[in-house]
Amino acid sequence: MKQLVKNLLNDESGQDLIEYALVAAIIALGAIVAMSTLAKNIATEFNNVGSSV
Repeated sequence: MKQLVKNLLNDESGQDLIEYALVAAIIALGAIVAMSTLAKNIATEFNNVGSSV
């Protein structure tokens, strides 16, 4: 039983998956922020063109 607990504490195979998930989440968050800013800018430009016409 003692050996089983030691093996579980020393097992680091799940860390890679967590790190990749965190990197993917950060990239997704950055993409969402960039796209929302871009969408606002595009909407403003369309409104400006619509007002000009």
